[in-house]
Amino acid sequence: MLDLKAIRDDPGPFRAGLARRGAADALDRLIALDAEVRSLKTRVEELRAEQNRASKEIGRAAPNERQALIDSLKVVSDELKELEPRLQSVEDELDALLLRVPNVPHESVPDGATDDDNVEIKRTGEPPALGFEARDHVELGEAFGALDIERAARTSGSRFVYLTGPGVWLQFALVRYALDVVTAKGFTPVIPPVLVREEAMYGTGFLPTDEAQLYVTREDDLYLVGTSEVPLASFHQDEILEPGALPVRYAGYSTCFRREAGTYGKDTRGMFRVHQFDKVEMFSFCDPERSWDEHEFLVSIEEEIVRGLEIPYRLVNVCTGELGASAAKKVDLEAWFPGQGRYRELTSCSNCTDYQARRLGVRVRGEAGNRPVHTLNGTACAVGRTIIAVLENHQRADGSVEFPEVLHPYLPDALRVLRPA
Repeated sequence: MLDLKAIRDDPGPFRAGLARRGAADALDRLIALDAEVRSLKTRVEELRAEQNRASKEIGRAAPNERQALIDSLKVVSDELKELEPRLQSVEDELDALLLRVPNVPHESVPDGATDDDNVEIKRTGEPPALGFEARDHVELGEAFGALDIERAARTSGSRFVYLTGPGVWLQFALVRYALDVVTAKGFTPVIPPVLVREEAMYGTGFLPTDEAQLYVTREDDLYLVGTSEVPLASFHQDEILEPGALPVRYAGYSTCFRREAGTYGKDTRGMFRVHQFDKVEMFSFCDPERSWDEHEFLVSIEEEIVRGLEIPYRLVNVCTGELGASAAKKVDLEAWFPGQGRYRELTSCSNCTDYQARRLGVRVRGEAGNRPVHTLNGTACAVGRTIIAVLENHQRADGSVEFPEVLHPYLPDALRVLRPA
């Protein structure tokens, strides 16, 4: 959430930034509610003090003075009965609005409404000149017995997939490869819980704005996470970190769940957009003065992993309309998918500044007082989409797929090259 004190002190930058996200009116309402809360609190505190003072005076007053004091105390009590519910109501509205107002975008974020407005930063590698008509991952995966979509649909419905045989080996080769890269950079590997309490979803900004995308078990009030960012961000909830310990970096491996509401008829073929997938996610708690350097560092790791897989890609600066509520800036790495003939999102990296940490109470100790850390997240490996990119970019004219050399140590010798039966 945003810092109300900072907004009071200088609302201009917040108003200008949130106007770029279509939330300037919300900020004005936030400021009005905050002023009303502070005014009501002041009056309620005055009345309570007067009530306490009058109560003590009644006990000491002479009988002929007591009734006047009782009458004045009733006036105070009546006003309190009117103002206290009003204060609670305004506080509730303020808290609810704070949870909905998004982060202020960084000045380098382009304005725009859809991914068509994202701005390309750079390209690395050239789309492969296959010399034959590219097959997509469904054709390739079925030819090698690596996936089964038809049986998954019978079992679970659309947007699910069975990975089988070579697909399973490829998945865990990618996971081990990504973990080896990130742990060498100082990330601690974590397998987090994938069911979390409502507070974790609010703390990371996925509630209330992304509620339509979440699976929830109402009997237990637990949410299935759409990314291990959620439990990783909550790992240090309500803790004070020492400045010498920062940055604290984790790499979470988990299954992720998304309802994909609003994507009816979009990316329905294969496993590009599914309800259940696995991911290695980087997460960093860092010093506020270092978070933009940390953002570049995480992006560079994503690039290193994809370059090692010999997949052409480009980086794009995501526009304001496509930012998640928590993000001040997001850079997507889009890989080339020959089966689609275009670049599509493979990984993303966001700097959430102090937005999540303020909600979760994660602070760093300082001489001038404790303050929220900055939090960042970045995808080391979105396994399903990376499987697609590897299969499609490394297919050969004879129908085989030769996996990149960086995966060979993690694969059985017989599966370093897949050949059609």
